[in-house]
Amino acid sequence: MAFPFNFLLLLFLPSLSVLPPTEPKLSLNYYDKSCPKFQEILERVITDKQISAPSTAAATLRLFFHDCMVNGCDASILISSNAFNKAERDTDINLTLAGDGFDLVTRAKTALELECPNIVSCSDILVTATRDLITMVGGPNYPVRLGRKDSFVSKVEHVDGNIARPTMPLSQIISIFNSKKLSVQEMVALVGAHTIGFCHCKEFSHRIYNFSKTSKYDPTYNPKYAEGLRKLCANYTKDLAMAAFNDVRTPNKFDNMYFQNLQKGLGLLESDYALATDKRTKPYVDMYAANQNKFFQDFAKAMEKFSIYNVKTGRKGEVRHRCDAFNSIST
Repeated sequence: MAFPFNFLLLLFLPSLSVLPPTEPKLSLNYYDKSCPKFQEILERVITDKQISAPSTAAATLRLFFHDCMVNGCDASILISSNAFNKAERDTDINLTLAGDGFDLVTRAKTALELECPNIVSCSDILVTATRDLITMVGGPNYPVRLGRKDSFVSKVEHVDGNIARPTMPLSQIISIFNSKKLSVQEMVALVGAHTIGFCHCKEFSHRIYNFSKTSKYDPTYNPKYAEGLRKLCANYTKDLAMAAFNDVRTPNKFDNMYFQNLQKGLGLLESDYALATDKRTKPYVDMYAANQNKFFQDFAKAMEKFSIYNVKTGRKGEVRHRCDAFNSIST
């Protein structure tokens, strides 16, 4: 018995309705039609901010890592706490994040909302601004795919165990990066971001004061470097903002000097020393210290890969009206 075509079509169509919708993909030209001045506006805001506050590049880069390490690059770090929810930015390790990074994203979001309201996500702003600032201070360029949505969740309890701390054993730090699908070599390349920025004295004070009965500072330090840190941080208990540059020689330039410093005992943190001496990481430290082009190449590839880790697209996120608050009451 032959069935008419229309009847067969009606039988087939219901099965189509239960197919899952195709998940939107990130793309390099995501805002070309919806916000064609996206890159132009962002570059203007970034340039103005970096000129007025040279610490902006380092602050934004650290903000990027602290965002992406916790549930992916979704701007969850930008959410402010309220009476109903304690957000990521209020955990202890995030309290030292410099305000310049937050301020830059706020300025960029404000400018973009005036040009193309409800179009550009805070997560895309942070990821793109990070790349642009790295390039601006001498680092490598790399493609940034766009179309991320901002998270619906930001909870303080999600942070612990996802962000490496300088006092952690290297095996634990490697494990954290591995959980983000990053290899040991990619981890070492990304840690090279320490070539710009600073660290508060309290993070390494135990290494420079009363280290042991036989040494006033950690003997793995270069002696002159240790003495310099002791003088710099002398009043750190009274002035909690006191800090030292991660790269004492070219602190505001993105280069491979961080790795060269590690070889000379000029690593600020315990994790720096471990990186330079452990057999799993030392070969990469030595390679990047000797070859800046190789460092730039590997850093760029790792940043491109990490910036799309666990991103939210489609209905898994939203485009926030303002970066420090969800669009709804939901936490």
